[in-house]
Amino acid sequence: MSPVPDVAGEPGADETPEPVGAPIDYRFTLANERTFLSWIRTALGLLAGGVAVHTVVVEQWPSEFRSALAVSCLLLSLVVAVGAFLHWRRIRSAMDEGRPLPGTVLVPVLSAGTAFVAVLACVAILLH
Repeated sequence: MSPVPDVAGEPGADETPEPVGAPIDYRFTLANERTFLSWIRTALGLLAGGVAVHTVVVEQWPSEFRSALAVSCLLLSLVVAVGAFLHWRRIRSAMDEGRPLPGTVLVPVLSAGTAFVAVLACVAILLH
């Protein structure tokens, strides 16, 4: 019985696994950095939004809602910025060690946080 040849596209067909410690393709490193910078831009936007709500929306909304909304944006900004760094570092480590890339918790955290901020803003607008 003769061995079945590998079919193109299947693992092992034309590819030889790179040894651990081999240099990483710079495109993957740059993609990881671009993703990090995208998360940081999001954190900066939340930071600016929190500061703007606190300083600009002085008389339009009650103080409690304004403060809650501003602090929510600022805390979400902090969580996204720290999470972005930790995620960047985990991805870099996985690439260096040849492991599968880990997932992120930033997406559900940012989604839930943004929904919370949106609910606060809606309540503040409706009560005004």
